[in-house]
Amino acid sequence: MKKLTIFLLAALVMLAGCSTPSGSDTPGDATATPSASAAAIHVYTRDATSGTREAFEKAGDFAEQLTSSAIEVSSNGDMATKVGADANGIGYVSLSTDFAANGVKPLSFEGVEPSEATVLDGSYGMQRPFMFTTRAAGDYESTEKEELIAAFLDFMQNSTEGMLVVEKAGGVVDKTKGTAWAELAAKHPIVNQDNSSISIATSGSTSVEKTLKAALEAFQPMAGNFQFTMNQTGSGDGYKRVLGSEKDGANRADIGFASRAFKSGDEDTSAAMASGQYCIDAVVTIVNQANTSVSDLTQQQVHDIFTGTTTSWEEVK
Repeated sequence: MKKLTIFLLAALVMLAGCSTPSGSDTPGDATATPSASAAAIHVYTRDATSGTREAFEKAGDFAEQLTSSAIEVSSNGDMATKVGADANGIGYVSLSTDFAANGVKPLSFEGVEPSEATVLDGSYGMQRPFMFTTRAAGDYESTEKEELIAAFLDFMQNSTEGMLVVEKAGGVVDKTKGTAWAELAAKHPIVNQDNSSISIATSGSTSVEKTLKAALEAFQPMAGNFQFTMNQTGSGDGYKRVLGSEKDGANRADIGFASRAFKSGDEDTSAAMASGQYCIDAVVTIVNQANTSVSDLTQQQVHDIFTGTTTSWEEVK
């Protein structure tokens, strides 16, 4: 019996020694508690053509200095999902993201909370435009389709009703500049006919998805029940698929979107039937909702975390 007792005690000691520490350094471990240990920070980023990444790196003053250990994700939604599954993760998303649903916590920047009010008054420093551009005038399957697209863009960009829809979906707009749709619609008789045989194709930024889809769905019954398809894969594809190298390919689109300004020279929109900005968005730094280490970051802290100078949550003061 004495030998058996000693054996059992030894086994218990061995099992205790093999238990998992509370602060895991493994990406995707949502059980880690970064505030309770010197857990390594897991940096998440978007691809190099992302408008969200461009705006974030500019605000954090670390363009072309991103740490080589950063984990690249494919879209705004993918970023929220990945950080929401990693208690040691940090990344950045659009203000229109549903933070609670994804299990992430938005952080203030330089002491200012991200909100519609702080974006409009300019006090929140991480913001960028939601831009659109179209195919060239006459480069559509039909005149009716071209006229319908012009009407939709007028609705989304300039009408009070369109602005309210975009705002409800998370975009920031100045409603004082809106015009009643009834007044604008008079310029677009195409909306008064059956347009169910027309399908509008969109491409580009993933960050615009919520605001764009909301605007398209609101406009459908007001404009003859047209159809639409959205193929949002990133800002880099917005221009390519309407005016650039892929405009006549399998992924061709009618309207391209970017969550940044189109680049002069590389993305010349002068030939477009229409182009412009339809709302403002904020880029928001996010951490896992279980992270109690931080609620606000300065520009210097963002810079140090995303360049790899600061590598553990214990260092974030």
